[in-house]
This record gives sequence, structure tokens and C-alpha cells, in this order.
Amino acid sequence: MTLPRWSDAQGLAGRLLAALALVVLAGGLTAWLVAGAVGPAVFHDHMIEAGLHEETPAVLHAEEAFRSSSALALTIALSASVLASLAVSLFLTRRIASSLRTLATAATRVASGQFDARVASPRLGSEFEQLAHAFNDMADRLRESDALRQRLLSDVAHEVRTPVAVLNAYLEAVEDGVESLSAETVAVLRDQGARLTRLATDLASVTRAERGDLALVLQSATAAEIVERARAAAQEHYAGRGVVLDVDVESGLPAVTVDVDRIGQVLGNLLENALRHTPAPGRVLVSATRADGEEVCLAVTDTGEGIDPEHLAHIFERFYRVDTARDRHHGGSGIGLAIVRAIVTAHGGSVTASSQGAGTGTRFEVHLPVRSRAHR
Repeated sequence: MTLPRWSDAQGLAGRLLAALALVVLAGGLTAWLVAGAVGPAVFHDHMIEAGLHEETPAVLHAEEAFRSSSALALTIALSASVLASLAVSLFLTRRIASSLRTLATAATRVASGQFDARVASPRLGSEFEQLAHAFNDMADRLRESDALRQRLLSDVAHEVRTPVAVLNAYLEAVEDGVESLSAETVAVLRDQGARLTRLATDLASVTRAERGDLALVLQSATAAEIVERARAAAQEHYAGRGVVLDVDVESGLPAVTVDVDRIGQVLGNLLENALRHTPAPGRVLVSATRADGEEVCLAVTDTGEGIDPEHLAHIFERFYRVDTARDRHHGGSGIGLAIVRAIVTAHGGSVTASSQGAGTGTRFEVHLPVRSRAHR
């Protein structure tokens, strides 16, 4: 068995082994001193109590024999204990050091962007198991975040590329004299510019909301007030598209403490999404009902295109599109529903979507607590 060199004491294993060795040696030395001081004296007292004289050769020989045998037995026992303790300590320190080196190596790989690094179970107790599980969970989340970041960058680049290409094409055509700066051309340029502006605004909004930097001006409001404001804002747009917009508010609903403008933005995005996917002569219903517990449910239900069930779990992600070509044709930025989820979550609520499939319509439900649980 090779003991670690003194220069290795700078590492955790060397320090731990040195500490354990000192404890074992201190215990052995204490046992040796106590046995040497107490044992012979107790043996001598017993010999006197047995009626033997102190100076007789038999007593002196017996005491010497006791001291020798005790010293020999103690030496053997302590030596065996020290060796066993050092062996066990060395084994444990090496196991701990090996596990920590593995963790350090995996952490270095993750820091360099290799998010596939994982730590095997160290089998050194619940604390080390918890540490390994926590590290692996962290690596999984970092990998998912990195994949989302890459997809986000790709989607942003794609979203920006189309309006920029249209703008460049029209500007070059005007410069070359192929196209005149007519009212129609100006309308196209304004439309593409507005698309870029909307994309930038939406990205800023969802980033602030998901980061927890969304400032909420909380106030008490009734569901009827919230729904009516959303209906009034969207009514003209719906009428122009030939889609009916109805309202149904349950009576006696308790007031909710919300940022009225932000919740108006939530319903506005949901109504815009419903109109985009509900062809005329369709119908969209905005309703408010009491949900289970101390919550109010605001719902937007349409009779439009519907969503296949496998897409429902992803539609609140940034730039996720059930049908890429269809949605881009409809003009959405791809993050309206992500904004909805971020704002509702900031209020301490939840949002869900349900649909029976293509052609069956879609229902979005926003659950808001009556007593505010907003993230401040």
C-alpha cells in the first residue's frame, strides 16, 4: 500500500487522509498513555488486596509480566487499528477524490459547451447521489436551453430575412426605375417595416416577461371589464374579416387583482391568434367563468382550423408553428402565444390550449387567481 506523498496534501484526498491519520495516531497515543498509567497501578492494587507483599519476587515478576504483556497486546492492537484505519481512509479518500475529479471534468466540459457531459452515480451516500443528480439535471436543462437558443436564433434570422429581402427588392427596383414609388409600393414598404417593428417589440416583451423584469401595475378589476375592453379593441378588426365576436361573462364573478393593460394584451394576442386561424363566416367567443378554487377563467374559443393534439404542448414556445407556411402567410410573429404565457405566469396564473384536431376549432383558457400571486 502506497501512502500519498506530502506534496499531494494540497488536494482534498491528501488533506482528508492526513486529518484521518492524525486522528488515528492521537487516539492510539492516548490509549497507550492511559493503559500504561492506569493498568499497572490497578493490577498492583489487586495484588496487595490478595494479601501479597509489595516487595516479594512473585509480585514484582507478576507486575512486570503484566506490563510487558499489556504493552505487547496494546502495540499489536493499536498497530492493527492504525493500519486498518489508514487503509479504509485511503480507500475512501481515493473514492471521494475520484468522484470529485469526475465531477470537475464534467463541469469543465459543460463550461466549454459540451452539454452531453454526465456524472455516473458515485455510490458514496445520499449527499453525493444528490450532487450527481443535480449536476445531470443542470446539464440537461443547459442542453435544452442551448438547443432553444440555437433554434431561436435560426427562427429570428428567418423571420427577419423575409421582410428585409422584400424591402431591399422594392428599394432596388425603385432605384433602377423598374418600380415607381407609388402608393401601393409605399404600402408594401410600410407593411414590411411594421412587421420588423412588431417582431422586435414582441421579442423584447417576451424576454422581459420570462426574465422576471416585467413591471406589473396591479389593480382590482372585474372579469366583465377585462373582457369588454378586449372585445371593444378587436371588434372592428373582426367585423372587417367577417368573423363574429361574442362575449359571455358569468354573473357574480369575484374581482381579480391584475395589471389590466397586460391582461388586455393577453386577450388581444389570443383574439388576434383566433382571428388569424378562423375564416369567415366563423365565430369566436370570449368568456369568463369561475374556475376550481379561487380562480377566474378567461377563455377564447374559436370555430377555426383547430390544432392537432401533438402540437398542443409546444404552441406556447417561441416561434413554434403548427404549419410554418400557413402561419407566416397569416402574418404572425411566432411569439404572441409565448408572450401570453409569460404574462399570465407573471400574474401567478396558468394558460392552456385544447383542440380536438384539425377543423374542430381551438380553446385557450387563462386561469387567474382571485388573490394576486404575481411575481414582483
